[in-house]
Amino acid sequence: MRCLIDKTTDPYWNLAVEEYLLTRLHIPVFRLWRNAPAIIVGRNQHTPSEINSEYVRENNIAVVRRLSGGGAVFHDLGNINYTFVDRYPPGTDTSEIFARFTQPILDVLHKLGVNACLEGRNDLVIDGRKFSGNAIALHKNRILLHGTLLFSASIKDLSLALKTKAREKKRGVPSNPRAVCNISEYLKQKTDAAGFLDILKEHIAGNPDKTYKDEPLNQQEQEIIRALCDSKYRTDSWNYGKDANNGTVRKKRFAGGNMEVILDIRNGVIEDAKIFGDYFFLAPTQDIEAALKGCPHTKEAIGKKLQNFRMEDYFRNIPPEDFTDLLL
Repeated sequence: MRCLIDKTTDPYWNLAVEEYLLTRLHIPVFRLWRNAPAIIVGRNQHTPSEINSEYVRENNIAVVRRLSGGGAVFHDLGNINYTFVDRYPPGTDTSEIFARFTQPILDVLHKLGVNACLEGRNDLVIDGRKFSGNAIALHKNRILLHGTLLFSASIKDLSLALKTKAREKKRGVPSNPRAVCNISEYLKQKTDAAGFLDILKEHIAGNPDKTYKDEPLNQQEQEIIRALCDSKYRTDSWNYGKDANNGTVRKKRFAGGNMEVILDIRNGVIEDAKIFGDYFFLAPTQDIEAALKGCPHTKEAIGKKLQNFRMEDYFRNIPPEDFTDLLL
């Protein structure tokens, strides 16, 4: 397995690296990295609904969209990010993926005397307080799981940069916030974020069987990533997306996540459909949006349009009949 410890803290670059590792390589990868202050939004979220735009602008906080689902998160240098990329066995449930790749992180913390555990969809918690959110992205037969580790992050900046309850009556279904904490609060042996990163590397990548190989990005890889970064991850079109036209707005919180649907319905026909949310997925939401265009706005017609899709791949833990009911 390739081990990549990145020193770059440019959030645009770091998210471009994630796409490169998932879509261009064919070997397992373990990566540790940190970002300068940034908000990282989920693939299908409505960015303006997730951020405090004034605070973000005044404090020069970057806003970057990632490939994976889930909700918006705040990064700074007190936060450590980890990534695992490996082969995806078809049919594997996402809960198994989360459990498999978060276990090495939990092992490190248990070794340090911190009683942490995996809870809910994708959170790592200590005493019920969240210190890590995780998300996945799939490309062909490869899967990427990346997660945050709040070590000594600014909780004040985190709370001010992300919108919370004030958004309820506005566009977008907000991410589901919960009490958070820094890992450093629970460590008996004091260290800083860089030191904790070294502990993680030693535990996960420094195992004696030598299956991990330190291998920084080479020049050719950096050129590919730089082009991807400039053409996609530094652009407003990717990070903010095109806003949906005014239309019929429906939103609901499911067990699998939040969802908002905006439908442009004319003469009983769906002319356009936009779907936002922090749900997890293995297949692109755009497939469903495209299928709904031109479909009569009836339960029978929508059911027929969607019958050939494996809906669990598009909206994890959201029953197809509940999704159809939301459209109606």
